[in-house]
Order: sequence, then C-alpha cells, then structure tokens
Amino acid sequence: MEEILPPLKEFIVDYCDRYKIRRVDPGTISLDTSIDLDLDIFDIEIDLFLSDFADHFRIDNSKFTWYKYGYPKGSTRVRLIKTVFGYNKPWVKRLANYCYKPKFKVHHLQEAVKKGVLV
Repeated sequence: MEEILPPLKEFIVDYCDRYKIRRVDPGTISLDTSIDLDLDIFDIEIDLFLSDFADHFRIDNSKFTWYKYGYPKGSTRVRLIKTVFGYNKPWVKRLANYCYKPKFKVHHLQEAVKKGVLV
C-alpha cells in the first residue's frame, strides 16, 4: 500500500494547527483520510485549504472544479454524533460515514502533488 508523502502530512497537520480546525495526530492521517469528514474542513474553509495547498506545493489548480467531487458542506447530524460520542471509536466513524459520504480525500491531494495539477 502506498504511503502518504511526509511533506503533505506535515502540511495538513500544520494547517489544522494554524487555523485551529481540530487537533490532528500525524499518525492517523492516511491516504483514505477524508478532508471533510475526518478533518472537519468544509464549506469556505475547504476553499481556503485548497488555495493554501496549491500555493504551498506550487500546484496548478486553475482547472479544478467541485463538479467531480461535489461541494463538501458538512453535516449537522455528523457534528452531533462527534460531539456526543467523540470520533476515536471505530463504530462512530462507521456511523458518521453512513450519515455523510466523504467527498474529498488525501489521496486526491497526493495525486496533485505528484502530477503538479489539481483536477
């Protein structure tokens, strides 16, 4: 299985710490980590995240559109589940994934870093 690139992992952790989105353990980030569900980056924050990502890695994002993935809006139900039960237990993650389908994952970012284009 392919591993996440260390600079990408460092960027995600630094971004979450800098903007106080949520505390992220670098060991838990994998290619299947969802940007909107696992990291709680959605709505306007996802656009800011992608802008910083493109600037940091010098990636062309001029052709990027949300039509392919669907715009991540978050979910009130998932936010409530995370608040009540936390998000560390596997059954909570499965329930949250059932309620809200993640749209944008770390492997999309890694492909953009490798190719130089975010599509």
